[in-house]
Amino acid sequence: MHPIPSRRAALFAAVTATTLVTGVLTAVTASAAATGCRVDYRITNQWGGGFGADVTITNLGDPVNGWALTWSYTAGQRVSQAWNATVTQSGAEVTARDAGYNARIDTNGAANFGFNGSWNNSSNPVPDSFALNGTTCTGTADPTTPP
Repeated sequence: MHPIPSRRAALFAAVTATTLVTGVLTAVTASAAATGCRVDYRITNQWGGGFGADVTITNLGDPVNGWALTWSYTAGQRVSQAWNATVTQSGAEVTARDAGYNARIDTNGAANFGFNGSWNNSSNPVPDSFALNGTTCTGTADPTTPP
């Protein structure tokens, strides 16, 4: 016959579980990375109905291993062909993802990709906002939040 656990044993189990959960939450919070980036988007060539662009992402935060850069077009531009990134577009929203071999961007390091696209022959403005892995690129680094 198995004895019924005492209140002391139940209290010990509850305290142990709480300590473990608190430790995990603290570890997750403490590992939050500093973030920050700068994007240089340059139209390198433009012709009737088409253009070429070169994009450089500079990581100002902690090292990144795997990246996705997002932006939106405002004048109907469409990406048609890319190199050094996999680029997808849904409406005005564009996402460029690393090509595997260039997934890591060290602190103050950079990744570069290019693409060809189409435009309406009337206006081809440079996007005014970019986000790296969901963090808006402001040209400065946001420090790690202390635990």
